[in-house]
Amino acid sequence: MRKLAIIPARGGSKRISRKNIKNFLGRPILSYSIKAAIQSGLFDEVMVSTDDDEIADLAQYYGASVPFMRSEENASDHATTVDAILEVLQEYQKKGVVFSQACCIYPTAPLISPYQLHRAYKKLKNENFDTVVPVTEFSYSIHRALKIGEEGRLEMIDKQNVNVRSQDLPKAYHDAGQFYWFNVKQLEKKKTLFTDNSGTLILENSEVQDIDTIQDWKMAELKFKQLNQFHEDESLFPSRRA
Repeated sequence: MRKLAIIPARGGSKRISRKNIKNFLGRPILSYSIKAAIQSGLFDEVMVSTDDDEIADLAQYYGASVPFMRSEENASDHATTVDAILEVLQEYQKKGVVFSQACCIYPTAPLISPYQLHRAYKKLKNENFDTVVPVTEFSYSIHRALKIGEEGRLEMIDKQNVNVRSQDLPKAYHDAGQFYWFNVKQLEKKKTLFTDNSGTLILENSEVQDIDTIQDWKMAELKFKQLNQFHEDESLFPSRRA
């Protein structure tokens, strides 16, 4: 069964300029996702879907393929991740190349590891899920969430939990924002990464960092250093000449 890694990395970025190739501890952040996919040894091909020539150049430099450029329609602010994935699968099918399973890996997920990719793939294969999504637990119970009401008054969103201890409330999780393993036929049929047959991989908070602001970026760098006891692997990331 052929497996494909799809890394969607469009050129536009509103909150952090050129986010997908911004320097992260000495390397373009995109390179970390490529490295994890290649190191895992899981994939017949690791490709980057982009509309941007500079991103395409960097992707190929770090070992990914860019067999075609993303369409303008699916590079817009309104296009979804699933739109980009389906376009990739359709383009390969035009070339007569079909994949059974695929993994969408975000380009700004430097904390991703080959180990977790393997764990998630094992779940997808052995437990017959449509998709497997890594998640992490909210650090504080969402059932005791607060809001600021009229005239600045603090209120509980769910007032029935005002006297309930947080440890007695059900746990809640959020998408880790790193990758999605999926069975290709099911995605093409259901056109969503969250189905009624989605499995999950629970990650520690230290392994997860959403990156939407510069503060998030700095926190991701700190977590990366802690997880990896940071060093450069020049055999995988040769110094890029100007």
